[in-house]
Amino acid sequence: MGRPLSHSAFSHLSTAEQIARVRLIRSENVGPVSFRQLLARFGSAAKALEAVPDLARKGGRRNIRIAPAALAEAEIEATRAGGGELLFLGVPPYPSRLAHVEDAPPVLAVRGHMVLADRPAVAIVGARNASLAGQAFTQRLARDLAEAGLVVVSGLARGIDTAAHKGALEFGNLAGNTPAGGTVGVIAGGLNVYYPPENERLQQAIAEQGLLVSEQPWGSVPQQSHFPRRNRIISGLSLGLVVVEATAKSGSLISARLAGEQGRLVMAVPGSPLEPRALGPNSLIRDGATLVQSCADVLEALEPQLRPDIAAPIVPFAPQQAPASLVQYEADDEARRAVLALLGTVPVGVDEVIRATGLPAAVVSIVLLELELAGRVLRHIGHRVSLVPTV
Repeated sequence: MGRPLSHSAFSHLSTAEQIARVRLIRSENVGPVSFRQLLARFGSAAKALEAVPDLARKGGRRNIRIAPAALAEAEIEATRAGGGELLFLGVPPYPSRLAHVEDAPPVLAVRGHMVLADRPAVAIVGARNASLAGQAFTQRLARDLAEAGLVVVSGLARGIDTAAHKGALEFGNLAGNTPAGGTVGVIAGGLNVYYPPENERLQQAIAEQGLLVSEQPWGSVPQQSHFPRRNRIISGLSLGLVVVEATAKSGSLISARLAGEQGRLVMAVPGSPLEPRALGPNSLIRDGATLVQSCADVLEALEPQLRPDIAAPIVPFAPQQAPASLVQYEADDEARRAVLALLGTVPVGVDEVIRATGLPAAVVSIVLLELELAGRVLRHIGHRVSLVPTV
């Protein structure tokens, strides 16, 4: 399955820039989208850090907390001391498929076998309170997919996620720990935090035989807001996503929506209309998701992406530095007022804001960046923004 990465694999990104990038994403109000914009506009995280306070001030915030260098250094050291590594967006070996997601994590903590991150992968998600039948089906499906050479990606939650990881690992154990496929566990907290606690041994097994992935700092306890963010990584690493069991309001349906917005194939396992946990998958199938009853169905649905003669190659991602003409653009108070007048607490598309204001896209982008750094605007999946609700 390949050996874990050594630290020497990252020597082409200077230590100073690594520290600066960790500082930038850990600074107040800096998210994945604003991180990309800052890196494109200023060329390096070090220069972006110098500019952030002034941008936040223009957005209406006098003081903004910039993560200290000591905090970033401690995160890097703790991750490496625990057997992990930090990957940086746009710098190999950051997962290429994930890198093209709009809000891909600028810094990704990993532990295990990085070779799995760019192999053909399928995400399997579903109910935490899964039925015994659903768990048995999931474990068999994951084992068959791993045997077919696919990596199984899931979120290490109770129920369906746990069954998916166990199934992929089960094939690996039968194959003498050299499986054709494998499994990737995307966790909501730090790499060394076991959640749920009963999955400690499973998480350790994935670290040894598969790959663990997290965008949170070492030692972070998972918060409620971390789980939806984790879900876009699960689908972002994958060619497609299978929902096995989910109620009508399940978070797995959010994962399915994210997968669709990322251009991933959405698949679902049907169930009885009398079973509440079948309502989610059945509704997905009704709305166009691919019906899955076996590994063969998944392989057939993904065939165009799996065949080397016709599959689109994974294009390496490199952050695009803004052209000099765009870097020179600045926003004035009139532009800020025009943008703010169109925003409310209901998310709207950035393209809609650009059309409605009639301002250049670069100016609207700068205004939104300033407002986000000032803590006045929230970013949402699908290139949408909203005002931060006032208490």
